[in-house]
Amino acid sequence: MDTKGSGLKHRAIIHLAINTMYNANPGVRKSRTMEGLWLVVLVIFVMALSVQSQLKTGFYSTSCSKAEAIVRSTVESYFKKDPTIAAGLLRLHFHDCFVQGCDGSVLIAGSSSERNALPNLGLRGFEVIDDAKSQIEALCPGVVSCADILALAARDAVDLSDGPSWSVPTGRRDGRVSSSSQASNLPSPLDTVAVQKKNFSDKGLDDHDLVTLVGAHTIGQTHCQFIRYRLYNFTTTGNADPTINQSFLPQLQALCPRNGDGTKPVPLDKDSQTDFDTSFFKNVRDGNGVLESDQRLWDDAATRDVVKKYAGTIRGLLGLRFDIEFRQAMVKMSSIEVKTGTDGEIRKVCSKFN
Repeated sequence: MDTKGSGLKHRAIIHLAINTMYNANPGVRKSRTMEGLWLVVLVIFVMALSVQSQLKTGFYSTSCSKAEAIVRSTVESYFKKDPTIAAGLLRLHFHDCFVQGCDGSVLIAGSSSERNALPNLGLRGFEVIDDAKSQIEALCPGVVSCADILALAARDAVDLSDGPSWSVPTGRRDGRVSSSSQASNLPSPLDTVAVQKKNFSDKGLDDHDLVTLVGAHTIGQTHCQFIRYRLYNFTTTGNADPTINQSFLPQLQALCPRNGDGTKPVPLDKDSQTDFDTSFFKNVRDGNGVLESDQRLWDDAATRDVVKKYAGTIRGLLGLRFDIEFRQAMVKMSSIEVKTGTDGEIRKVCSKFN
């Protein structure tokens, strides 16, 4: 997928080609036809594209043919021990892409790294990526990026959770910058729909992408500390959030007592936490959204329409639609501000720069 910077370079090459061709042949320039001009421009443009390494399916088919299989087997081994790791890997990829683009910057360890920013303290799955990377390095040193391993692991995590699978375009390179200060704008469970829309729009994702990708919460979990305010003191009123279904409220309060353990996990999909399905959207429709940001999707006309579409009563058809559109949204998100070609690096160890 072309980046904005690459597009500017290509346009500059076109303008240079036109000017060069005209200025080099002043005696014959008026006799050139537009067809001939644009043919030359097209050839140069294609040549420019060919030297720009872009994401493509099967990027490692010759350079490291077993890379995707190694990632798959590694994710599967961890998933068998703990199915909730699937949501962790998916969230890890999401948080990576929303800061610096999908470049593995969230994997870097260090007190001031992105990984240690407040919104990222609950991230999981680093050991899965490190394990897959070490196996791949032993086979194909310096070839496969950590960013690609993370994108592949997220796909495999969804597939293992009875969700859709898709071909992951690869060819990302790892970033050389990881700063906790740049992670301040990551989506928060306190975000209004307007803020969520802006965060996604800033990354080239529309309202439909927003709702579709938030649907990943069908296998997600949060912690009591992030929802307790909704249960006991919403907007400092001393009461619960009125948008919570009254039959669901006691269940949440039982899971998260007023003075209980704030780190206790809470499923974001009360009906099928380990299955990648459309029940999450039915929960939002019915006032059973666990996070405030999820439930607020029902308050906005544009996002509500998408929730309603996925929460329909025809499970098979609409489940298939969500599967298809989630695949599309993931490929789109996984291409945010990627580094390709000579940008960035291929790390030897995912948790540190070379």
